[in-house]
Amino acid sequence: MEKQNTMPASALSDARDAPPGRRAPLSALAVLVLLALPFLTDSQFYVHLAVLVCLNVVVVSGLSMLIRVGQLSLCHGAFMGVGAYVSVLLSMKLGVPFLPATAAGVLAAALLAWLLGSAILRLRGVYFVLITFAFGELVRLGLLEAADLTGGANGIANIPPASLFGFVLDTKPAFYCVAAPLAALSILFLWALFRTPRGHALDAVGQNPALAEASGLSVQDHQLFAFVAGSAMAGLAGAFLARYVGYVSPESFNAQVSIAAIIMLVVGGRHSVLGPLVGALIMTPLPELFRGAVQSQNIFYGITLILILKFLPQGIAGLFSSRRRGGQT
Repeated sequence: MEKQNTMPASALSDARDAPPGRRAPLSALAVLVLLALPFLTDSQFYVHLAVLVCLNVVVVSGLSMLIRVGQLSLCHGAFMGVGAYVSVLLSMKLGVPFLPATAAGVLAAALLAWLLGSAILRLRGVYFVLITFAFGELVRLGLLEAADLTGGANGIANIPPASLFGFVLDTKPAFYCVAAPLAALSILFLWALFRTPRGHALDAVGQNPALAEASGLSVQDHQLFAFVAGSAMAGLAGAFLARYVGYVSPESFNAQVSIAAIIMLVVGGRHSVLGPLVGALIMTPLPELFRGAVQSQNIFYGITLILILKFLPQGIAGLFSSRRRGGQT
């Protein structure tokens, strides 16, 4: 008897609880605030933080897709590095304009994710996490060893600013005007994706892989889609971050970058479209509060994770959606 390529009613019902169709006004308001933020302050420092928040939203949005299908990656930072280095090297070595160079960086990250994911997505749990950690370290060590090309531990400095359609993004407000739409599009992409049959299937795979497989869904194919798409978004953020900061090094994309993205997602909400935005808004400014006190920062991160997982397992954005659902019953 052939499998039906349909989702069971229970899985489909559970999956539809996660997409934020009823939260469209809140999502739209958050996006509008994000876009208007640089016009609400004259402080260059706050605009700088806003740029970092926007780029983190792109990174964490990509990671959230993989979390939704039940996998956890510790090499997300490595894909940021791939996007950054490919984009920068093409521009500085071959004179490729910013947009084509960035597109090449995104494609390189996606291709590498496809190759890696095709090989390891059959693994589950801690085995998958350990392989992604090892891969991230392999990318970092490869960048260190290829010193003639990448600058090794010294990295690449004096990276020219991004240029779009003749406009040079050489100031913080100018760069923000591009970073904010990127973050908004990332949120809107998640919002749209998880309202589609593909998004419902991704949620079903994450909630009960065995049931999804028995219903005719290919767990590995859907996880591969999430892994590749999320890694491409990480590569995009890495390419823009390199142009914004003007410097890249292998240590800019180590495992701590991946862990920071995971913390942002957990704090914001793993199953909420607004989770990446909420997590980035809360966690991105914290290093400035702990400047010169790295150990205190790590302790604070650890305590925050414990409290969130204990009392708000769905994250802060999940708390708001739960209250709204409670008010509707």
